[in-house]
Amino acid sequence: MKFIDIWWILLIMVVGSYLIGSINFSIIVSRSKGRDIRNIGSGNPGMMNMSRNFGLKTGVLILFLDMLKGGVPTFVGWVVFRGALLDGTTFVISDMTKYMCGFFAVLGHIFPFYLKFKGGKGIAATIGVFVVANPLVGVISGLAGLAFILITSMGSMGSLIAVTPPAIAAEIIFYTKYIYIKGNGFARAQNVTMLLMLLAAVLFVIGICVLTWVAHRMNIKRLITGDEHQTSWSAMIKKFKEKKKEERRAKKNAALAPDTAEPDGEVTDKPSE
Repeated sequence: MKFIDIWWILLIMVVGSYLIGSINFSIIVSRSKGRDIRNIGSGNPGMMNMSRNFGLKTGVLILFLDMLKGGVPTFVGWVVFRGALLDGTTFVISDMTKYMCGFFAVLGHIFPFYLKFKGGKGIAATIGVFVVANPLVGVISGLAGLAFILITSMGSMGSLIAVTPPAIAAEIIFYTKYIYIKGNGFARAQNVTMLLMLLAAVLFVIGICVLTWVAHRMNIKRLITGDEHQTSWSAMIKKFKEKKKEERRAKKNAALAPDTAEPDGEVTDKPSE
C-alpha cells in the first residue's frame, strides 16, 4: 500500500479515535445518579474518583468503559491494516496505526474539546490501548498495577506502573523488528516513507505514556511530598462485600417474614387466612 492511497483513511481514524476518547463515562454515570463527579472528591472525572465516591461497583464499570474507549480504536487501527505492508518495504502498517488510534483516543479522554479540554487522566483508556496492542504485556502490567494499589493504596503510582512497561515493551519490539534485527545487525530504512511511519509509531507510543504521566503531574508532586490521596481498594472491596451480605440477609428475612397485613390495613399477630 502507498501512503498517498491511505492518508484519508488515517485522517478518519484520527478524528474518530479522538471523538470516541472524548466520551466521558464518569460524568455521564455520575449525572445519572444526580451528582457531578467534577464537584466531588478530587474533582477528577475518572475511575479513581468514581470509586471513592460512588463505590467499587461503579468504579469497575467506569474502568471497563474507559478501557473500551482506548481498546476499540486501537483494535480498529490494527484490523483495518492487518498484514498490509507499506509499498516497497517490510513495514507492517498496522504497527503504526494501532498506536496512532490509541494515542488520539487517550488524547481525547484527557483533553475533550467539549469539556474545555479538561477530562480524566487516561489510565484506563491507556490500559485498553496496550491490552489490545500487546495483550500479554498489557494484562500483566495492568494486574501488577492493580496489585500495587491493593497493597499500598497508592492509586496514582499503581496506575503509572500499569501503563509504563507496555510502552517500553512496544519500543523494544520496534527496535528488534525494524532497527536491529538479530543475525543481520542494523537495518536500513527501505525508503523515506517507511522511516517516517516507523518514527511516527515510536512517537505515538512515547506520546501515550507521556500524556498519562503529564496528566498525573500533580499526583507525582503529592507523592513526593507525602500528601497524595490514598485509594484503599481493599477497604472498598470489604465494604462492597458487607453491603451485598446485608442485602442478601434483608432479602432472606423478607422472604421468611409472614404476611401480617389484614385486608383493611390493620396489623395482626397471626398470618392472614
